[in-house]
Amino acid sequence: MYLQLERIKKHLIIDDYYTNDDDYLLYLADVAEKTVQAHIDCKLSDLANGDSGELPSPLTHAMLLYIGDMYNNRESISYSAPHQVPFSYNYLLDLYKQY
Repeated sequence: MYLQLERIKKHLIIDDYYTNDDDYLLYLADVAEKTVQAHIDCKLSDLANGDSGELPSPLTHAMLLYIGDMYNNRESISYSAPHQVPFSYNYLLDLYKQY
């Protein structure tokens, strides 16, 4: 996994002592990695820095955005009028998309 639980919780503003959702957050991290990999049509391991194994920060942030969306919107139906934030998930991933 490229994202650690601590970083995910910090992004979602979840206190360290709250552990009820930890397994679910790790599951979402796995889903996010696989989704991003499919979206850009490139293995994340091919883009990871050889020495540190870290991904480029735009990819990491796109995964955090995706996890936040899945965590906060756990159902496929929304009763509000959401709108996409410019320069977010799709923009960040399109920078790395393999055509």
